[in-house]
Amino acid sequence: MKTLLNILAIITLFTNAAVAQVNWTVDPAHTNARFEAKHLGIAFVDGQFKKLDGKVVTSSDNDFNNAKVNFNIDVNSIDTRVEMRDNHLKSDDFFSAEKFPTMKLANATLSGKNGKFTLTGDLTIRDVTKKVAFNVVQNNGIITDPWGKTRAGFTATTTINRFDYGINYADKLPSGVFAVAPEINITINVEITKD
Repeated sequence: MKTLLNILAIITLFTNAAVAQVNWTVDPAHTNARFEAKHLGIAFVDGQFKKLDGKVVTSSDNDFNNAKVNFNIDVNSIDTRVEMRDNHLKSDDFFSAEKFPTMKLANATLSGKNGKFTLTGDLTIRDVTKKVAFNVVQNNGIITDPWGKTRAGFTATTTINRFDYGINYADKLPSGVFAVAPEINITINVEITKD
C-alpha cells in the first residue's frame, strides 16, 4: 500500500509539473511594432503602432520553446510622423480603423532553441485572418532588472502581402510601379515581464 501511495505521489508531482504555467506580460513602454513599405519603387516609408498589449505563457520560467503568445495592436495608434498619411492609413483604403480598430496575433506558438525561434500564429488585419510565421531572436537571455522584475526581450520579423489582408489600395505610377508596394516588412521589438 505504501508503494502504491508513493507511486501516486510521484505521478501527481509530475502531472503538476507538466501543467505548470508561467505567465508573462508585454511591457508596452519597451515594446514597439514597426513596419515599412516601399514607396514609388524608390524608397521605404516606415511607421509604428504606439499602443499594444500581449501575453506569453511558458511551461517554465527559463525556456520559451512552445510558449503560447497573444498580441493586440491598436490600429488608431499608427504613427508615421505625418498626420495626413496616418489619417489615410486609418481610412478604408488601408486599415479601415473605425470598423476594425484592433489587429491581433492569436493562437501563436514559439518553437526553437538557443535563442532562435519561429513564431507561428493567426494574424488578423481588418476582417481577414491568415497564418503567419515570424523569425524570432531572443536578446541576451533572461535578466532581473534593477527593480527586481524578471525580463526577457525578443525581436520578431516577417514580411506579409497587404493584399492578402484586404488592404487593396493599388494606385500605380504610369510605369506600372505601385505607389505603395504590396509587401510590408514587420519588426516587433518586445520586452516581457514575468507576472
